[in-house]
Amino acid sequence: MFKTRMTELFGIQHPIMLAGMNWITEPGLVAAVCNAGGLGVLATARFAPDEARKNIREVRRLTDKPFGVNQALVLPGARENVEVAIEEKVPVLNYALGKPWFIDRVHAYGGKVMGTTATVRHAVRAEQLGCDAVIVTGHEAAGHGTIATSLVLIPIVAAQLKIPLIAAGGFCNGRGLAAALALGADGISMGTRFSLTRESLVHDNFKQLCLKATEQDTLYSNAFDGMPGRVLKTKAAEKMMKSGIQFSEAFQGAGEIRKMLGLSYWKFIGLSLQMWRADEGSPIWSQARQAVGMRRHLRAINDGDIDEGILFAGQDCGCIDDLPGVKDLIDRIMSEADAACDSLQQKRR
Repeated sequence: MFKTRMTELFGIQHPIMLAGMNWITEPGLVAAVCNAGGLGVLATARFAPDEARKNIREVRRLTDKPFGVNQALVLPGARENVEVAIEEKVPVLNYALGKPWFIDRVHAYGGKVMGTTATVRHAVRAEQLGCDAVIVTGHEAAGHGTIATSLVLIPIVAAQLKIPLIAAGGFCNGRGLAAALALGADGISMGTRFSLTRESLVHDNFKQLCLKATEQDTLYSNAFDGMPGRVLKTKAAEKMMKSGIQFSEAFQGAGEIRKMLGLSYWKFIGLSLQMWRADEGSPIWSQARQAVGMRRHLRAINDGDIDEGILFAGQDCGCIDDLPGVKDLIDRIMSEADAACDSLQQKRR
């Protein structure tokens, strides 16, 4: 049993969090992590507000444990989805890519706010803004880390923060958890590892590709969705790195996003302009890449299309060789972490 500032802050049993991954962290997976003693996080950026509310309530139906909602603040519909989360009194609101305007409102009902960051400066700023905890994402991660690795980033941030720190990027087992705690973190966030579980809805074609992958079999580029990020190495991903923006596919993807969020054409265009002008926003070409990346990501997750689909995946693919149930995975990680700490104690003698 590990008691850390993370477990105390969120009222959970184990210092393990499910990363909020769009199209992957649906209510079943979120609840499975919560029921196993971790913190499950529902990604809402893909939802229209009424769908966000429906899925939040579905999580509550499946678990009575604390859980979180993740929302990227520069994406269309972010403000509306945050309002829904506040109305539903979600225990933990996890944001990324933007300035949180809602911290006092979440605190008013007893909720917690957690910022996802990838640099020391942004982690420090999140604490200054009033966040209760910060996730720090290393270069090893799936999705959107920057160039500093977890080994370097975590101790630097830990030395500058007073609030709990959750480490993300490269963590998938008990040794990783023990290492993160030794580096100054209060727990870990896992995305790729939870994607490769029985409860995950990722298509089996890509689960099998990940199981066969080594630590060398990922690609890091801004070609996939406009922001620097890491995906599983496939022919489609390699082709995207070499080619320019496919505007016909970008328009298709943008149209699908608009329909998914239930927006009119004019409102969608207006929100795109807001994203362009935001402090941490995206230029138009980057938004075009986001639309392409979304389409290809869905083709991987839902259809298992290994020829055209792409899957965001971390370097820890090389450490993963099975597809356990969520509870078995978390229990195993905690047992491994205990053993790792015991081994260190023996070496100290």
